Amino acid sequence: MENNKHSRDYANSNSVGGDEGDAWGVHENNTKSGPAWMPVDRYASEYNMKHKKRGMAVIFNHETFTNQTLKPRAGTNVDAENLANCLKKLHFSVEICKDYMFKEIHAKIEKLAKADHTDEDCILIAILSHGEFGSIYARDQNYNLDSIWSFFTADRCPTLAGKPKLFFIQACQGDRLDGGVTLLQRTETDSGSVSSMSYRIPTHADFLIAYSTIPGFYSWRNTTKGSWFIQSLCSELATSGTKYDLLTLLTFVCQRVALDFESNTPDCEAMHQQKQIPCITTMLTRILRFQEK
Repeated sequence: MENNKHSRDYANSNSVGGDEGDAWGVHENNTKSGPAWMPVDRYASEYNMKHKKRGMAVIFNHETFTNQTLKPRAGTNVDAENLANCLKKLHFSVEICKDYMFKEIHAKIEKLAKADHTDEDCILIAILSHGEFGSIYARDQNYNLDSIWSFFTADRCPTLAGKPKLFFIQACQGDRLDGGVTLLQRTETDSGSVSSMSYRIPTHADFLIAYSTIPGFYSWRNTTKGSWFIQSLCSELATSGTKYDLLTLLTFVCQRVALDFESNTPDCEAMHQQKQIPCITTMLTRILRFQEK
């Protein structure tokens, strides 16, 4: 391809043979949805971020819970305010929803999905709460995260079809701890000994795997400064939010969490000097940059 476009080759899947599904049976309720407007050219390398508005950013901030076994999340209000300020500077319309019950969350998400996003670039939802593997807590109960993003699929929310739908989840995904591994610099001195310069990384670093932590593992939060993940995300958005594409920003978020943080709980040896690595899952089909409006 010419004219500064990516020289990518695309195969016609219908040219040879037939396509089959790797399922035991065929679902009967696979009705096709009506068309949606194309927000960008088919093979554009970047999302169209030049609509009139950036879009909505909703932060579900959970500090206290009706379940007495769930401790109040000290520091989460700092997270919510810092994230809101960063997103406002990137031209998002931000709303913080504090300590919502599950029915309130469901109603808010349903209203968002039914709204007209024609003039908006994207949508962003952040959830700050306690969590377990596969679920997260509202004020009154836990729920499956699939019940949140399923509202925004292209068939259910056509005005967001072909546009980025971004979710940031600050929550534990289990109770496993990451003790980390020390990397030594591979430069030898004249005596043959290894240099003493070193630093610690989590055992799961350097995988390309946007949860605050990986499945099954603990997610750390400072009671004064906020969670490691949201602190790092805000730092990257504030310093480079319009400079780099989102996946590059999130790579540097992972770097900040992995290298700059380590738990400080000397009174509990098992929890002391633990590490963390965020987990980024992407189905984005184009480069996403928060261009200046």
